[in-house]
Amino acid sequence: MMILRFFKLRRSAPVARDRLKVLLAHERAMTGRPDLIAVLREEILAVIRKHVPVEPGKVNVRADRDGTTSTLSVDIELSTMEPPRAAAA
Repeated sequence: MMILRFFKLRRSAPVARDRLKVLLAHERAMTGRPDLIAVLREEILAVIRKHVPVEPGKVNVRADRDGTTSTLSVDIELSTMEPPRAAAA
């Protein structure tokens, strides 16, 4: 029944995990590239802005390297959004 697995849609979490692995592998290969954090910041903001309003000044992206481990931290302050009001009858 391997053919059924071939046509099964993948869930978004594993796809995102795979993409992040590729991104991190690429980042490791591109050591010394100073604009990587700026590029990542803008791409992450563009994706998030599709769903919620984000002010550029309220985003902090940081990359840390500790021995063999690299981490990418993204802190985004989202403004409080009011729930939609029911229409008056």
